[in-house]
Amino acid sequence: MDKEKIDRILIVNVNWIGDVLFSTPAIRALRKRFPEAHIACMVVPRCKDVLELNPYLNELILYDEKGENKGLIGKLKLISALRARRFDCVFLFHRSLTRTLMVALSGIKERVGTDNPKRGFLLTKKIKPQPSDIHKVEQFLNIVKVVTDADDGKSMELFTGKEDEDFALEFLKSNGIAGNDRFIILNPGGNWNPKRWPSENFAVLGDMLYEKYKAPIIITGAEKDTELGNKISGMMKHKPVISAGKTTLRQLAAIMKRASLVVSNDSGPMHIAVSQGAKTIAIFGPTDPKITGPYGEGAYTVIQKSSGKPGCKIPCYDVRCEEALCMKAVTVEDVMREAEKLLKWKT
Repeated sequence: MDKEKIDRILIVNVNWIGDVLFSTPAIRALRKRFPEAHIACMVVPRCKDVLELNPYLNELILYDEKGENKGLIGKLKLISALRARRFDCVFLFHRSLTRTLMVALSGIKERVGTDNPKRGFLLTKKIKPQPSDIHKVEQFLNIVKVVTDADDGKSMELFTGKEDEDFALEFLKSNGIAGNDRFIILNPGGNWNPKRWPSENFAVLGDMLYEKYKAPIIITGAEKDTELGNKISGMMKHKPVISAGKTTLRQLAAIMKRASLVVSNDSGPMHIAVSQGAKTIAIFGPTDPKITGPYGEGAYTVIQKSSGKPGCKIPCYDVRCEEALCMKAVTVEDVMREAEKLLKWKT
């Protein structure tokens, strides 16, 4: 690969909010190595907000695999669009055979990605897989090291705009929270149930935090988490503000950056909080924080405990687990102790 002739770069990104955030240090490293290049990123629509205002990217290309690019005709349409852009090289953060085949058919001569038996023959530069317990931030950085040793930090970034900042200020104001007021965010959602700390624990924690610090509580989440937020609110003595379903990802980021503390399950919003420099407590159970936990600079802590049940090991990644004993093993007192360490407010 002739590094000096790379003028147009495509990045094929991954499918989940947290994982896309994990890719941002690698994107930043590519921009530092190629300051004048046109860098585009292919991403699924649900993750668009994460990268839309990223200053290191010139272009976002949406891969709507459930809509416009569904089926053979939709994929051929995207292949044609990629071919017209005449990219010199592509960095495949996603390990999909379909995506690799699409960029090969689009005529991109240099194709860099992690080697695997299914699509290795389509890569022109095969990156040796890293050990499975290496954090995903490092895995993405390892892919781009073929062209750059630039190390511009390993912290994640999600950029917000003026409209997002204005929304955050107005949302807080409309709920009785002035610009300099302290407040605490609870994020009880998660993309599968075994990753969720019990809702009654969030309710008790919210009341304890409010009573100790007199700080309003905001419950965040996607639209699908609205019912969960209402359930937790119904169990609390001190009623929280519920923003679930009322914000975009960037609006959520703008709110989180103003929070005094964020307590969250392992989820995309947890990583958004870390990307905004918010003090964050991440509650982990069946997943491995060494691979997908908070990363880079920041004031954050991870709480994870064994269930104590024989044969029940963490991480297990068992999406069908109905007991979620590892999450239940984390007590409200455990979280409160970490909150007090991070906050250190005078009461």
